[in-house]
Amino acid sequence: MWQGILRELRYLLRSKWDLCLVTLAPLFVIILFSCMFAQGKPSALPIAILDQDHSQLSHQIEKHVRLNHSLHIKTITANQNEIEQLLNQTDIWGYISIPSGAEQRLVHAKDAQISILFNQSYFSVGNSISTAMLLSTLGALKDFSGHDYLENTLPYLEAPTPNVKISTLYNPNLSYEFYLEPYMIPAILHLLLCCCVAFAVGQEFKTGTAQAWLDGQSRFTALFSKNMTYVLIFSLWTWAWMFWLIEIRGWFVEGSLWLILLGQFLFYSAYAFMSSAVVLVTQNLAKSFGFIAVYGGSSLSFAGVTLPLNNAPLFTKFWANIIPYTPYAKLQTEQWVVGSPFEVSFIPLLALVVYFILYLALAMLFFKKALRGVQA
Repeated sequence: MWQGILRELRYLLRSKWDLCLVTLAPLFVIILFSCMFAQGKPSALPIAILDQDHSQLSHQIEKHVRLNHSLHIKTITANQNEIEQLLNQTDIWGYISIPSGAEQRLVHAKDAQISILFNQSYFSVGNSISTAMLLSTLGALKDFSGHDYLENTLPYLEAPTPNVKISTLYNPNLSYEFYLEPYMIPAILHLLLCCCVAFAVGQEFKTGTAQAWLDGQSRFTALFSKNMTYVLIFSLWTWAWMFWLIEIRGWFVEGSLWLILLGQFLFYSAYAFMSSAVVLVTQNLAKSFGFIAVYGGSSLSFAGVTLPLNNAPLFTKFWANIIPYTPYAKLQTEQWVVGSPFEVSFIPLLALVVYFILYLALAMLFFKKALRGVQA
């Protein structure tokens, strides 16, 4: 086993491009996404206020919007055409419309007809500003009703008022760093891993070194050690990134760290042996990379992480259940974010074990057939 790992490491040291793929490429990915999401979530998103009322209610809404760090008021105007032009130029992402007579209608217990409009073509930005504008507007309506109007027109009356408490679980800051980065880094690194393994295995047959690869080793040891070399390298990069996110950024693990690490090993190993199996059965690197791009590249989209699978077509659900990334994403969420007990995470862990054994068996089967073809 060590002989095979050392042989692969010597190959990486001789091949500068392959060395870059397992060193500089993962480092670049980690630095890029760490910097991208370090701010947590977007802030100071530009919006406008279409104020045609010019009332105390309008001033309250403006005040609450300015206090919301997620929003930045680009302009306050009564001109609808100016608002439309800013929207079309994407200089603003939404606006709050306060029509004429809004305050008078509100104090007479009528619909104030205040509306919130936002650009949803950018999903994350649209959700962020719509929530921020709604909270700011509701806060302004509450303050105006309680302090600026009722307090001056009604005598003091101590009466209980209903309160509804809304709490965000597990990611209270709605941080993109804690939501997206833990999924995107493994998703990209496992794709790099697949490419490295497919090229390393395919090169042995393309350059005619398959027999030298087996020198003094069994078929299982030769294939396993080559795959484990890349699995360990990319696991080390993942651990370095996790150290950054947990120890430096403070996103501590709620559940079992060791369960996450075990899941990562099985996850990377499954994809590594899948890549070996594909390149061994196709005997063509171009076709292998094409399959890896479809199978591995679709992981993030089909795992139910960024796009929901609730009402997805049958094929989408089928595809989500035949990729190892789906149970790994579920296991990581349960242990890192939620802190679920072991029996809850046992099912996705078992699924990763099944993928690991399945792809290992397929890789060994195709490896045996490929060696027979070389010997013949």
